[in-house]
Amino acid sequence: MITIYDIAEKAGVSAMTVSRVINNTGRISEATRKRVKKVMEELHYIPNSMARSLVLQKTKILSLLITDIRNPFFTTLARGAEDAALRAGYRLLFANSDEDYAKEKGYVDMMLSTRVDGVLFAPTGDHSLENLLQLQKHNIPFVLLDREIPGIEADLVLGDSKEGARKLVEHLIELGHRRIAMINGTPDVSTARLRYSGYREAHLLSGLGVEDSLVIHRNFRDFQDESALDALIHHEQPPTAIFAANNMLAIGAIQALRKRGLQVPRDLSVVCFDDFGHTDVLNPFLTVASQPAYQFGALGMQLLIERIEGEAAQEHRKMILPSELLIRSSTQALV
Repeated sequence: MITIYDIAEKAGVSAMTVSRVINNTGRISEATRKRVKKVMEELHYIPNSMARSLVLQKTKILSLLITDIRNPFFTTLARGAEDAALRAGYRLLFANSDEDYAKEKGYVDMMLSTRVDGVLFAPTGDHSLENLLQLQKHNIPFVLLDREIPGIEADLVLGDSKEGARKLVEHLIELGHRRIAMINGTPDVSTARLRYSGYREAHLLSGLGVEDSLVIHRNFRDFQDESALDALIHHEQPPTAIFAANNMLAIGAIQALRKRGLQVPRDLSVVCFDDFGHTDVLNPFLTVASQPAYQFGALGMQLLIERIEGEAAQEHRKMILPSELLIRSSTQALV
């Protein structure tokens, strides 16, 4: 194995000089720096990243923790984060919590032991507070994505969940729907609270009441409780439309409806928050509030690197990205 002593001997310099070239520290002439680097290339020397991290107190490794890798929103977000990290000279470790707090905690413990320089963090819910406090305790910078956590002051990149939800429900109301069900995430997730608030606001602004029996709360990751859907279908006054608070819930609901012989939009109109990425390009079907997922990741990574490198203001920043209403064929007007 090639060592810095081999490099030093062939370049005619000290091992300390080689170390300074590798870590970009100290005062070294440009001619010496070029000579050392040339020898490193000739000998195919690869610096020990762990040793470098001990010297520099930086690993140049960041982590991205998301809640559901299957969700096209998060896969596109991850691409934006990775591209931004690589441009800035960082490597990125991916982690997926599956909306599971215990799994999230395991990844946070791993990040602490790996000595990552910072974390781009999409929390599972309000209970993620303890995991974030662990990062704070160990002075690891983080930026929150998609969800806020009460009690945590941090840089944030969020979507306008309330406004996007309101626009979706208003679209249904304009089509004549008056009984609109909502399949939402659990109330301990900030986006679920905000999307319910938008759902509620659209009803109230249109002079309609909100009926609690038409609102279902389930895990954002999927919709497997078909008995809850049956309760809606067989309601004394069943809904004519469904607002799913994310795309994974929408997929589950549509599949369950089809199993019962119900077609969208013939029998029920359906809208949802978040688009489906490239998989939906050839045959776009669902009316959605589309978020700029790539920008979520890229902007979040930019804020994180600025925080790590001391380029951010002391005051934390909150970026809210707008959604776009895309009207497709999953809705129709009531006759």
